[in-house]
Amino acid sequence: MNPAEGPVLRDIHLPPPPGWWPPAPGWWVLVGICILLLIAAALWLRKARGARRRQRAILRELDRCVAEAAGNRIALAASLSHFLRRMALRDTPEAAAYEGERWLQYLDTRGTTDEFRRGIGRVLIEAPFRPAMDYDTTALTALVRRWTRGALAGDAHA
Repeated sequence: MNPAEGPVLRDIHLPPPPGWWPPAPGWWVLVGICILLLIAAALWLRKARGARRRQRAILRELDRCVAEAAGNRIALAASLSHFLRRMALRDTPEAAAYEGERWLQYLDTRGTTDEFRRGIGRVLIEAPFRPAMDYDTTALTALVRRWTRGALAGDAHA
């Protein structure tokens, strides 16, 4: 080697660019989080769809109770009372056995209203025991429908 020439240096060589596989650990974590989020969303949607299906079935049952009474005021009051007792079994089983004022108080408390003790709802404890009674069937049906929707909305938030 000639000292005047000096050592022969080669140009700087850059390493090859990194390959796309295997991904860095951060990408694996991100993929795992995305998969978990997708599973959670699918489970939530399944639960929500089941709840909506149950709510529609309950409202259809209410419509069936009203239709079966077919204009008979006493039968309507009895049918709606039985429907409300079946609804009470869902969250407060002991309430289904309440009678008289205690039953109406439960309905008012659960429905955040006073229309059962002080309004048209009193018919539920009076009409089934009378041979005939004149009352506003539309108002009673609307009250029970509002109470039912409120109870179902409370179930959705719980």
